[in-house]
Amino acid sequence: MTSPSLLPRHDGQVLVVGGPTTVLDLGGLRIVSDPTFDAPGPHGYLTKTEGPALAEDRLADADLVLVSHDNHPDNLDDRGRAFALAAPLLLTTTSGAGRLGAPAKGLAAWDTHTLARPDGGELTVTAVPAVHGPEDGERDADGEVNCQVVGFVLTGDGLPTVYVSGDNASLRTVTEIARRTGPVDATVLHAGAARVPGKFRGRPLSLDGARVAAAAAILGAPVNIPAHYTGWAHFTEGRDAIEHAFDEAGLAPVLRIADHGTWLPLKP
Repeated sequence: MTSPSLLPRHDGQVLVVGGPTTVLDLGGLRIVSDPTFDAPGPHGYLTKTEGPALAEDRLADADLVLVSHDNHPDNLDDRGRAFALAAPLLLTTTSGAGRLGAPAKGLAAWDTHTLARPDGGELTVTAVPAVHGPEDGERDADGEVNCQVVGFVLTGDGLPTVYVSGDNASLRTVTEIARRTGPVDATVLHAGAARVPGKFRGRPLSLDGARVAAAAAILGAPVNIPAHYTGWAHFTEGRDAIEHAFDEAGLAPVLRIADHGTWLPLKP
């Protein structure tokens, strides 16, 4: 049987595959965040309800994989893990790198890693903090809510600055990122208002629609692309809620949302 062809590159654009999984073609590099490629079905206490818009074979040319955290299967499922470990480089949390092994490199919040670009420039990846639950949630010995999670800010000369949130529910954290990184051109914001019975009194572990719109306002980005709002049973808000929240906030012009598998430009 013939293998499917590689997905053609669209430099300066983003494609949401499904769940949190996002393809960013930036500066001649192909970056895949939080790969999840399993078919629908149970994953322990979580249930996947939708498969990806495209199979991992079509992204086999990825130059870099970003994993906000490896602890939960809705951010790194079985096929996603195999995909990530086959990549030339995987950037993730410090604890996750220890669990995953090569080619994973662990980054704490505000650590950076720089990659050479095919055009002779560089892409700098900065890990940024994330809080995977309510601000007042019980914290572990390392000060983390739920588990260690990072987001990522991607920068480079001549490139749009892109913030990929990871599973973050904290607007205070978004404000800190905006203060420290300066202007952001585009965001990929994990939404969905994920809730798990028994955790934090059922309060959301990720941004709900209103907070996604608020995060976009705080960051001031002209392009905001939601991800991680469908495909798993524990998501409690979908596309309609996000669109409504941006409209209510008067921010509909900066929202970019489309069917999974659709390329979206990183610039207005």
